[in-house]
Amino acid sequence: MRTEIKVPQLPESVADATLVAWHKKVGESVSRDENLVDLETDKVVLEVPAPVSGTLVEIRIEDGTTVTAGDVLAIVAAGEPVASTPAGASTSQEKTISAPEAVTQEQTDSSAHKLSPSVRRLLDEHDLEATIVSGSGKDGRITKADVMAYLKSHSDEDVAPGDEQAAPAQYEVSVASRTEQRVPMTRLRAKIAERMVEAQHTAAMLTTFNEIDLTKVISLRKRYKESFEKEHGVRLGFMSFFCKATVEALKKFPAVNASVEGNDIVYHDYYDIGIAVSSERGLMVPVVRDVDQQSFAQFERKLSELGKKAQDGTMSMEDLTGGTFTITNGGIFGSLMSTPILNPPQSAILGMHAIQERPMVIDGEIVARPMMYVALTYDHRIIDGREAVQFLVTIKHSLEDPGRLLLQI
Repeated sequence: MRTEIKVPQLPESVADATLVAWHKKVGESVSRDENLVDLETDKVVLEVPAPVSGTLVEIRIEDGTTVTAGDVLAIVAAGEPVASTPAGASTSQEKTISAPEAVTQEQTDSSAHKLSPSVRRLLDEHDLEATIVSGSGKDGRITKADVMAYLKSHSDEDVAPGDEQAAPAQYEVSVASRTEQRVPMTRLRAKIAERMVEAQHTAAMLTTFNEIDLTKVISLRKRYKESFEKEHGVRLGFMSFFCKATVEALKKFPAVNASVEGNDIVYHDYYDIGIAVSSERGLMVPVVRDVDQQSFAQFERKLSELGKKAQDGTMSMEDLTGGTFTITNGGIFGSLMSTPILNPPQSAILGMHAIQERPMVIDGEIVARPMMYVALTYDHRIIDGREAVQFLVTIKHSLEDPGRLLLQI
């Protein structure tokens, strides 16, 4: 019995996807629920599992092709998995798998099933088998860091004794060749480009700046971070302070939490905050929902979960949609000042930056204080300059006197 492998129902608002990579070749055996192919949408990578065990007998759509829901990708001949043989090989040459080898094959399939798309690509790029890399993730899952650690630890083995002098010459030849490589944009990168241009063309963007003295936040975090982690099992970061301060400011200035739909302004009475994170596939903005109803520990736990999903390539469409306001932190890369761009259809975005000790005049004396520049880019169509400035000032006051967050003043 032959079974068609079809493109599954795509997430809402996603019209099509790009076939990124096949993980099986024609003639190879497949197991039920084993990932056969990766499909990339505008925001996430979808894995298409085999519905039955059997043999992959036909691939109808190749890598790089745009597909839609219901398209037939391949054909699997259902039944027990069988070992494939090279074309024209005699059946008398077929190898019988012994019990130990069968166990090894089963372990290999299990390990491969646990690999994220980003890890698979990295293994393919360096022609590595998953079985030779030790996994440090949950249930032995191999992470990108595991592969990088393996490559680093084995890099010296690639140069045989006595060949050390050859390496510089090879490097010079490589530099002199002045090679170029042309690759198409990923769907995610293309979508980011589209949305950024859309934001510039449809919104009247303006940016206002302020600076925040983080002395008290740093002191509070230093005093309680060990007991906080011991009690809640998660680290106390700066982002929870900023998100809590942001929610208090959004409550006072609801237009900053609104969005534009045609000629209407939609005011949201909930606070779903998007946190921009960098991943191998590009910038993603997962959403932490109902931040106003969460404790610091609940927020940090959810943020950690979303960050891990971004790095593993397991982010879902639900994780990435529906935010009412966005925070981006260029400071983790060393940025001192920037003008963040809106995340449509939201009307504002807060930019955090690097913390630096700078000389400040306090009570007539010059003292060193840990300062951060913050930026608010906003849609001037619905947010006035006064509201934007006072929004940032509210965040500043909350973080310079964290007791305000507890008292909600």
